[in-house]
Amino acid sequence: GSATHSSTPPPPPPPPPQRRLPPRPPLLHPPRRASAPSSTHVAPLSHAGTPVFLDAVLRIQRAEKDGGEAPGALRECLGAPDVATDDAQDQGPEGIVAHYQERYGMRLVDKLDFPDMKFSLYFLASVKNGVQTPEPGTKEAHQFLWNFPGTTLELTHNWGTEEAESGVAYHPGNEKGDGFGHIAFACDDVYEASEELLSSGVDFKKKPDEGRMKGLAFAYDPDSYWVEIVKNPEPLADKGYNKFTLAQTMLRVKDPKASLKFYMDHMGMSLVREKHFDDFSLYFLATVAEGETGPDPGNPVLELTHNHGTEADPEFKHNTGNEDGKKGFGHVGFLVDDVYAKCEELEKAGYKLKKEPDGGSMKGLAFALDPDGYWVEIIKRGGYDDAATPYFS
Repeated sequence: GSATHSSTPPPPPPPPPQRRLPPRPPLLHPPRRASAPSSTHVAPLSHAGTPVFLDAVLRIQRAEKDGGEAPGALRECLGAPDVATDDAQDQGPEGIVAHYQERYGMRLVDKLDFPDMKFSLYFLASVKNGVQTPEPGTKEAHQFLWNFPGTTLELTHNWGTEEAESGVAYHPGNEKGDGFGHIAFACDDVYEASEELLSSGVDFKKKPDEGRMKGLAFAYDPDSYWVEIVKNPEPLADKGYNKFTLAQTMLRVKDPKASLKFYMDHMGMSLVREKHFDDFSLYFLATVAEGETGPDPGNPVLELTHNHGTEADPEFKHNTGNEDGKKGFGHVGFLVDDVYAKCEELEKAGYKLKKEPDGGSMKGLAFALDPDGYWVEIIKRGGYDDAATPYFS
């Protein structure tokens, strides 16, 4: 029989496209999708085959242990100021790590100490209720971190920075020419959350009813980084989270077309939302699991802010957070299956590397430069040994 009389039903219509705001300028790229994450809670396998937005890095002045300085080639990557102290000391709950744990409910999922180079890394995440995480600093915690399907806040502490004579070791951004803007946390009620933070002694840049944009707020952390407080579109408890989840990292970009091409075509991110105003536009990128229409609340977005007109100025550039006198924000990081292959892909596409995989003493990890010169760390998913170490000598 002919096709018109076949008993085989026609295929179902394709699903409707994801709703988007009317673009101005026009939409630059369709969304890309990552593969599904594992449901395993300890040492989860994350988005195999696809880059995953792992972390945003802030250099911090105060943490749990202090003393010494980070020498050698790593000082450039870590941005350590020229201060030092000989004795380690416990900063207790006043430290910035405790600040994010106590004020925003983050969980310390791993801690890495490098005594020879005098620095420590703290990895914090918004973790769902009931999810068990290993003891930070253990092999199991390393396996959990370097396979993590979500995004962490990585705090880099160069021992001794709490002794800086000026009292301020790092630049929190948001001065003229700065690219890094803020991190953000989502909550159910911005007003209630802001009142609780205020009552606990947190200082604010902007309270929810101040300024033209009502209903959002900006707090300061102990190092004066800006922390935006925004409303989550649905109750966090419905997704298994507590009062706050890490929601975004904001970077200003010169040319959104170039930036979106880098992060979507090469770093596996999806454009999940965009907003356009008279003189600026916002682009929200995330690692999105296959079959999902948007990121889980535990998977923060990378918010790219474009001030219209900068793309037409050949002399314009942002401070990236790694210049002398401007060091604070460090970089963003992505997990990939093959660091060497990813770097080869980026170089063939015309992007530059700040550190090649075999450069320096830590082999097997790399730093690329995005179109604005922001540092993008490229890390092997699962590491190179049974402790998931993401580098080798």
